[in-house]
Amino acid sequence: MKNTTDISLVKKAKKGDPSAFTELYRLVYEEMYYFALSNLGNTDDAADCVQDTALDAFTGIRNLKDDNAFHGWIMRILIIKIKQKQKEYILARENHKELDNDIPDFNNSFSGIEIMDALSQLNENERQCLSLRYISGYKGEEITKLTGIEHNTVRSHISRARKKLRKFLSEEEEDE
Repeated sequence: MKNTTDISLVKKAKKGDPSAFTELYRLVYEEMYYFALSNLGNTDDAADCVQDTALDAFTGIRNLKDDNAFHGWIMRILIIKIKQKQKEYILARENHKELDNDIPDFNNSFSGIEIMDALSQLNENERQCLSLRYISGYKGEEITKLTGIEHNTVRSHISRARKKLRKFLSEEEEDE
């Protein structure tokens, strides 16, 4: 869920205190990782995007204008990193003409694999809006600010994504 940011930590981090930034990062790491994983479907790439985001945030935190906006700011950086990685996927597919279906191991949890497979069936915007809503806990207007997608379109993406997931997961149950 979306965290409230400790403003004193942000102020310290902006002044160059690495332990303050480390604490801020610790507060958002899990959410960032699962958001990246739900959008990329690959544990290594998700971890790389989160790590790259942390590095960019650490080096750029002095430029953060609103201390209250740390959480949204770091999530916007992550969204950019995820989009860059997704572009790499597209280029790799075009170059290799093969789809690498690298589904992460959820400790042999069949339901985890089903969910990741279902998420992979969504288009990029549906997956992004759905994971911002249900993994990160953002509301529609907040998702609009983070992604630049119109508010009504965000609502449509979430609604369509939920219907697709319900259908896909119910089909999986019927196959059992």
